[in-house]
Amino acid sequence: MADQFDLIVLGSGPGGYVAAIRASQLGLKTAIVERERLGGICLNWGCIPTKALLRTSEIYHYMTNASAYGLKADNVGFDLGKIVERSRKVAGQLNAGVKGLMKKHKVTVVEGVGALTGKGQLTVTQGDRKTELVGKHIMIATGARARDLPFAKADGKRIWTYRHAMVPTEMPTKLLVIGSGAIGVEFASFYHDMGADVTIVEMLPRILPVEDEEVSAFMDKALTKQGIKLLTGAAIEKLDNGAQAVTASIKAKDGSVSTEEYSHVIVAIGIVPNTEEIGIEALGVETERGRIKVDGYGRTNVEGVYAIGDVTGAPWLAHKASHEGVVCVEKIAGENPHPFETWNIPGCTYSRPQVASVGLTEAKAREAGHELKVGKFPFIGNGKAIALGEAEGFVKTVFDAKTGELLGAHMVGAEVTELIQGYVVARQLESTEAELMETIFAHPTLSEMMHESVLGAYRRAIHF
Repeated sequence: MADQFDLIVLGSGPGGYVAAIRASQLGLKTAIVERERLGGICLNWGCIPTKALLRTSEIYHYMTNASAYGLKADNVGFDLGKIVERSRKVAGQLNAGVKGLMKKHKVTVVEGVGALTGKGQLTVTQGDRKTELVGKHIMIATGARARDLPFAKADGKRIWTYRHAMVPTEMPTKLLVIGSGAIGVEFASFYHDMGADVTIVEMLPRILPVEDEEVSAFMDKALTKQGIKLLTGAAIEKLDNGAQAVTASIKAKDGSVSTEEYSHVIVAIGIVPNTEEIGIEALGVETERGRIKVDGYGRTNVEGVYAIGDVTGAPWLAHKASHEGVVCVEKIAGENPHPFETWNIPGCTYSRPQVASVGLTEAKAREAGHELKVGKFPFIGNGKAIALGEAEGFVKTVFDAKTGELLGAHMVGAEVTELIQGYVVARQLESTEAELMETIFAHPTLSEMMHESVLGAYRRAIHF
């Protein structure tokens, strides 16, 4: 007889495992199905291990620039194997943590490849063994995978996806990164700081194209100053993958085509939802351009079938998936959650310098018809930033001139991925410029720039 549950979650990434925990808290008998490792791509091959790598490159950067802080560090070097080992240990530690959470919350973990086989039915295959599960509700949280170039698929040797780039067996000497979203820029930053000659190719007119234009322009100058070569408005026409190098034919924005050799290539041109071979076609689950269509509660067009996270489309962020999972489960359990919305999801890029944002860019706010007040405060005006030796960057805030609503916030510089949450909370609480101006910020901190940027929007900045 098949095991029966109130909820079966297919996929244990940050959306799936968080949903399973919340379901258990609400009294639902819950199972979670995972084909690889608990925690999914984010914990094992994405968000967490990449941050471990970036921390290593950050420290290495400081070591090689120790003289700027009055320090001496001679014969600085690194052990690539140990760098990767540390990153994998960090991922392993958190994987073990998720296992502990599943046990604590009495969530049944079923290992194997899951597929829907009928209404409320799911079959899990592991080798020759098949496990039949029955659930009143089934949540699809299968995530996504890296998109390949159609004419040059990643082989893990010379052409890499993000997954290959996290476990290199050799350090690239000359690296080509295709795509300048968060993933591409983060890996470019890591490998450049570790000594590789890095080039980024981006089809669109600017790098980090979803960010505010001023942030993109600043990052262009900052990365170029570091020595990273940026080719915007350019396209890869051909990659010839050889035994010792990859030859790339690159079409520049002026139409000219150049050919150059690289030791390695990272393809970071987006992701593809994992919707194949999980049984949704037979059930008639509706999709659009590969992603599963859902409402604000994660409900698909098929009763009892839900979907959350990357498999439902952009933004492809772990924290978005987690929140979707909670909303979906609370609705299933008869609670009354607010439907999921994307208006207040922060985005972060953990490069050097970091980038963080929430809400509308200045251009998008103007397109939406808002009359604006815009504040901008530079890192060079902040005492803590100068003391840290991190005086490059700025904080930008965008307000509705009539209502004082904080429409968006955009940052570039040291630790802005931590600072952005202040503005996220402010927007969630529907704070206006009045509340933010009256808030006291500790001194000396980087967060004072957030206050100054708000003041600057109303011509009240103190230190600039």
